[in-house]
Amino acid sequence: MKTTAGFGEPLPGLYIHFPFCLSKCLYCDFYSQTNLAHVAAFLAAAAKEMSLYRDLFSRFDTVYLGGGTPSLLSQNEIAFLWQKINENFSLAKDSEITIEVNPGDGICSYSNLRDLGFNRINLGVQSFSDATLSFLGRRHDAANGLRAIEDAREAGFENIGIDLIYGTPTETCDAFLASLALAADLPITHISCYQLTIEENTPLKKRLTAGEFNLPTEDEQLGFFMNISIYLEDLGFTHYEISNFARGESHQSSHNSKYWRHIPYLGIGCGAHSLWGNKRWWNPPSLKDYLENLSRDVLPAAAPETLNEDQLRLETIYLGLRTRRGIDPALFTQTYGKEIISANNAVLARLVNEGLLISEGETIRPTRRGMALADSLAILL
Repeated sequence: MKTTAGFGEPLPGLYIHFPFCLSKCLYCDFYSQTNLAHVAAFLAAAAKEMSLYRDLFSRFDTVYLGGGTPSLLSQNEIAFLWQKINENFSLAKDSEITIEVNPGDGICSYSNLRDLGFNRINLGVQSFSDATLSFLGRRHDAANGLRAIEDAREAGFENIGIDLIYGTPTETCDAFLASLALAADLPITHISCYQLTIEENTPLKKRLTAGEFNLPTEDEQLGFFMNISIYLEDLGFTHYEISNFARGESHQSSHNSKYWRHIPYLGIGCGAHSLWGNKRWWNPPSLKDYLENLSRDVLPAAAPETLNEDQLRLETIYLGLRTRRGIDPALFTQTYGKEIISANNAVLARLVNEGLLISEGETIRPTRRGMALADSLAILL
């Protein structure tokens, strides 16, 4: 079945995972490797994978080149990927085209990225504190981060996002808010604030287990979340998803919003995930297997997972309560044939009274505090 969106239906998004970095950050568990010898082979395999999907997916309105560190690609290498995207798929007019860049690690200039067609850039700044960047194992310093933002703006990028990490043992809440004040004075249209999460099999996990540092308590984590949200909204940003803030609706990430709204997306590259309807599939995180499969014209994806209606309903609630958009109960009933809450509304009434949800008009959406507890709310509903 060809997965072309019908009239009035949202178009899918295209994600390409570039699985190479110059070095691994101490907290990162995303799939990547530091041996760059196979970049050319990966690009050829990614082009082959796109060609194998051209009869399933045909048209997109967002493209996101992430990783890894895709800014390690040269101008010619990115141009090759862009050519293969356009050979195999069509893009809607005014599509959102994003690339992730690590400050200081870019080979292709910001001007060249603009010339190649990218209109949105996401910079992995992570912190404006040198002590925090050192703790996280980042390659750049605070000055590199500031310079990257200015260079992107001078190159003509008007949609610039940055990632920041809070909850490190090197930075208090007040210090992090000072970083936000600095960011707000820069030409930034989007800020993602992620709480430091210690994943298994990472160097930071070993250090935490050895007692080298402590993480904030649950109350302190909530304090970070609430203060960050209040502070950024006071500065004119909209808190539209748990970790994401934008200067107005036009600067929200259209690509990432597809994930939160169950809109189809195709993932290309090692470890990339895809979704269409009630089917989800993913490529195993192995460059060796990825290259071997595609050398034989075989898609590297694992067998698709078929989501039943209960799983889809739960995911719709879970994802909806992560966002300011919330959930439309009428649309939910129309889609799944069931009401989102019990007939007596007792659960909803309790969550509203506790200040966790707002029920107004045709929407049920989380309050700021409810957003912080979205996982628990999804289970309750």
